[in-house]
Amino acid sequence: MPENTMPGPVCDLNSVRESVCIHTRKIFDSCRDKDCVEDLRFYPTAAAQEVLNSSQMLKGGTAELLYVYTDVEPVSFNRGFYSVDMRFYYRVTLQVCTGTPRYTEVEGLCVFDKRCILFGSEGNAKIFSSDTVLDELDVPGRMRTNLPVAVVEAVDPIVLSTRVAEIPLPSAGERGCLAEIPSFVAQSFNGELLFDDGALTRRIYVTLGQFTLVRLERDTQLLIPVYDYCVPQCECSCDSQEDPCGLFRSVAFPINEFFPPNSVETPCDYNATKSYCACH
Repeated sequence: MPENTMPGPVCDLNSVRESVCIHTRKIFDSCRDKDCVEDLRFYPTAAAQEVLNSSQMLKGGTAELLYVYTDVEPVSFNRGFYSVDMRFYYRVTLQVCTGTPRYTEVEGLCVFDKRCILFGSEGNAKIFSSDTVLDELDVPGRMRTNLPVAVVEAVDPIVLSTRVAEIPLPSAGERGCLAEIPSFVAQSFNGELLFDDGALTRRIYVTLGQFTLVRLERDTQLLIPVYDYCVPQCECSCDSQEDPCGLFRSVAFPINEFFPPNSVETPCDYNATKSYCACH
């Protein structure tokens, strides 16, 4: 039996046991992006708008990515390439100063649209399958195709800045630019979202920093080398007790808290920048 039964680096190709054909998704093209999205319209809840109407100052906040809608369409006159249209829905929480010692948190919706062009190859086979039912007729599966599938991976964005803009009273029947959102997105908020400018005296605009990975995948069959079955080597454990003192002893002594440094470094990684922007 081959010795390579666990994932990891391969030192000896002679341990390959056989070649196996598998059905999986192959990545044909991918890209990554770091978007600084300026002046996104902030659609507050009804309760948040009451607080914003009497606000004196806005402070940094946090943003949560709720959903990304994707749509893949072929690019005309460019065979094998597809446009990937994405709409990001965010729940943004801001800290508002209303003249009291403590800040009040308000939440609302922000929406960001993005497009990229990726190679997804050609081919449009119709695929039929069945769900096996013993001693009965099999249930026919829904027909599908091998057209490319867009996969979007993203982290929660960083709230970089906010600003307030006074708006004039709109004319009768005039509404904001966003009228419809998925029902499950609207249900993520504690209250009704306001899209009608007639109920608003101020508009809030938010600048977000978004990291994204986008790729196009297709169902395909690949021939791969196989070493053996992957058999777990670790035993299942239910012991989740931790030594709190041992954890505390592993924490470095906070020298900078007792002896403030002469200069402060600007955060350069995602977690540090997100924490820094949430407090400023």
